[in-house]
Amino acid sequence: MLLFRTFRNTDPPAVAAIWRSWAGQHGLLQPISIDLLEQFLFSKPYFDYRGMFLAFDDGRPVGLAQAAFGPNEKRSGISTKTGLVPLVLVRPEYEQTALAGELVARCEQYLCQRGAEVIYGGARRPIDPFFLGPSGGREFPGIVENDAAMMDLYQARGYQIDQRASIFRFALGSSRLGGDRRQLQFRRRMLVQVIVDPPARDWWEACTLGDFSLTRFELVPRGGGLPLAYALVRAIEWQSEFVEGPAAGLLDLAVDSSWRRQGLASFLLSEAFRALAAQGAASVETQVLQSNVPGMALCRRLGFEEAGRVVVFRKDVTPG
Repeated sequence: MLLFRTFRNTDPPAVAAIWRSWAGQHGLLQPISIDLLEQFLFSKPYFDYRGMFLAFDDGRPVGLAQAAFGPNEKRSGISTKTGLVPLVLVRPEYEQTALAGELVARCEQYLCQRGAEVIYGGARRPIDPFFLGPSGGREFPGIVENDAAMMDLYQARGYQIDQRASIFRFALGSSRLGGDRRQLQFRRRMLVQVIVDPPARDWWEACTLGDFSLTRFELVPRGGGLPLAYALVRAIEWQSEFVEGPAAGLLDLAVDSSWRRQGLASFLLSEAFRALAAQGAASVETQVLQSNVPGMALCRRLGFEEAGRVVVFRKDVTPG
């Protein structure tokens, strides 16, 4: 007999058992440990017992779903207007559609009761409160596009695809880092500053990235001045099918508006990748929205290989 209920203090082993049943699933670090779940999920200041739902079959844990909220505009707290269901897991031997649908329905009810006006299926920065570490990769990957069961589930519940993104991976052992004349000119005129463990820019960044080893690469004029571009990178400490060997995740990349389309992004990433390779990293992974045409073109120009595609769903709802 199936029983559905919200999370209890004694449930971390049940959550870990359901997670481990999906060995080989794209985007799930294996084997997961209770300590990692505590670090990246249960200990977050906004984790709510009422927002995690578990399913049991005669006492055996068989499914779970997490409901959560994104940040407010100032990124100083959560906004209950923006809800999401970043994770739904049902043991592979169970019928996915009905059980997962019931779990998502309970998440939606919880989110609406808290005031949600929109609910996202899957997660992607900056609406990514949990699972960045246990995802194993650069960031939690949303809904994997070839996961037909989850794609059908969200669409059947009235969700529409809001974003499509590509997962890119770059092998640092390759010789594809640029060295054209323009980059040689940048090297004479500019410096790359390396800031290890940069301070968090706001509360949300502290909550979601504070557990990771971060490095910020800034491109500044040799004569002094404000950074013209920056790249934020995190170390990926755990191996999984998502990443192999020592790796890094490219979290953010930005270029001053007056310097765009001049090759600064390519130059900065080339310099950053050389530094990462010297530190022992074997690869770099990133996610890029497919609507970000310049970003997609940059990855292909630098020699990134597309390793997968993900989507994030969206549904407008009525609070209460």
